[in-house]
Amino acid sequence: MIEDGKTARQLYAALKAAPPRARFGFGRRAALVNVDLQCAYTQPDTYVTAYETDPRQVEHVNALAALCRGRGFPVVWTYVAYLPSGEDCGVWGTRTDTPDSLQNIKEGSPRAALDPRLDRAPADILINKRMASAFFETNLRSLLTFHRVDTVVVTGGSTSGCVRATVVDGLSCGFRMVVPEEAVADRHESPHFANLYDMAVKYADVLPVAEVLAGLERIAGRPPGPDA
Repeated sequence: MIEDGKTARQLYAALKAAPPRARFGFGRRAALVNVDLQCAYTQPDTYVTAYETDPRQVEHVNALAALCRGRGFPVVWTYVAYLPSGEDCGVWGTRTDTPDSLQNIKEGSPRAALDPRLDRAPADILINKRMASAFFETNLRSLLTFHRVDTVVVTGGSTSGCVRATVVDGLSCGFRMVVPEEAVADRHESPHFANLYDMAVKYADVLPVAEVLAGLERIAGRPPGPDA
C-alpha cells in the first residue's frame, strides 16, 4: 500500500484517467529497444527469476518489431550474460549469493538465450549489456544517433529495473521515451505499477500498446543511415 492507502495499480489508473502533464509525443524517427527478453526472465514455469505481467507480452513485442522493421526503424534486442569466471561483473558480481541470481547468468547458457517465441530478423541489432541500463557502456546511443532516431520505444523487463534504468538514461540522452504498458513486466504487481506511474510522471509516455502502434504508424518511414 502507498499514498493515501491506494495500491500502486490504483495510483497508476488514476494517473491515466487524469494525466497531469502533456506527452513528449512521437518524433520523426523511432527505434524499438527490447530489454532482456531472455529465457531467465520470460519463462516463469522454468525459472524462478522469470516474471509475467501480461501473458501476451511476447505477442505485443513481435507486433511492435514487425511494424518497426516495415518502416525501416532499428529493432534492438538486449540480453544480460557474463563470462563463466564472472570477471566482467565488477562490484555487481559481489552479490552472486544464489545460483539463480542475475549475476550468475553465463554467456551461452539457456538462461541467457532470447525467448524462442520472439520473432527476430537477421538485420536486428543484438547487444550484450552487463548493467541495468541498455545505454550504459554499450554502443546503443551511437547506433541511435547513426540511425537519426529521436524516439525510443522500450519493452522487456523488469519494469522497476532494467526498463526504468534504460528509460531514465534515454531521456537523459535527449530521446523521447515511450513505454507500451502491456509489453513490460515485473516479478510483482506493486513495483510494476509503481514504476509505470513514476515513468509516466517524469520520464516517458507510458501508453497502451495499441496507441504505440498507431503512433509509430504516423511516423513517415525512412531508410536507415546517416543521410536518412
